[in-house]
This record gives sequence, C-alpha cells and structure tokens, in this order.
Amino acid sequence: MVIAENKKAFHDYFIEERFETGMVLEGWEVKAIRAGRANLKESYVVLKQGEVYLIGCHISPLPTASTHIHPDPVRTRKLLLHAAEISKLIGKVERAGYTLVPLNMHLSKGRIKLEIGLAKGKKQHDKRATEKEKEWKREQSQLMKQTRNHGE
Repeated sequence: MVIAENKKAFHDYFIEERFETGMVLEGWEVKAIRAGRANLKESYVVLKQGEVYLIGCHISPLPTASTHIHPDPVRTRKLLLHAAEISKLIGKVERAGYTLVPLNMHLSKGRIKLEIGLAKGKKQHDKRATEKEKEWKREQSQLMKQTRNHGE
C-alpha cells in the first residue's frame, strides 16, 4: 500500500534501478505516516560515511503527539540497507554520476519502507520527449475508446 509518492522524480530523472530500504523512525513518525501525513516532494537521498540518509522528507506530526517530545517534521532519517547494496550505491553515485532519489513510501508486511531509485538526470529535451510520448498514449487510448463506441 503506497503512502506517499514522488511523482516529480519520474519527471526529472531516468530511474535505472530500485532499492527497497527500511527507515529509522520515531514512534510519532510511524503514527503520522500511517495516517498519510508524509510528503516526499522536496526530499533527496545522500551518502555520508558509508551510510544512507533521507533529507527533507516532511512528516507532519499528529495533533495527538505526546507532550514531552518536540517533533521535528523534516529531520534527517537514516535508511537501512545491506552493506553490499550500500557499497554498490557508493560506487555508482561517486563514479558513474548517478543520483539517489526517493520514489515512494509504502507499507510492506506491516513495516514502513522507502523505495529509492538510482537515477540519471533528464535534460530539458528529454522531459519534452517524455511529455509528448505521454500525450500520444493518452490520445491513442481516447481514439481506441471512440472507435469501440462507434462500432457498437
């Protein structure tokens, strides 16, 4: 079940590979995410000292959050991956010029997971080509519907 999606990532990047990661979260964050109060729009993934972090993900605290904690909605959250996956990502990002982008946040077997993508940035003309392709597919489906309706 998808909780939050980063649609902008598919517009700005070519996604070459996907990884499912766990996240280190606090209790209030889990409750807020389950209530659908997470936003991945302005977030990005960085590698620091052999670890992977999610920065800029906004999780709005519920009004019922505990009184003795002061929630920080955009704190840096550590992502959990296997060491082999992390070293592979480090190699691709540092040498091959890839970027890591968060794609979506979802529930998997009762746990909150983040799907990140190994991506290459799109140039402006690539974005236009993608947009034209999408438009053409939309027109095709409309034409198909029209021909089906006229045939009946």
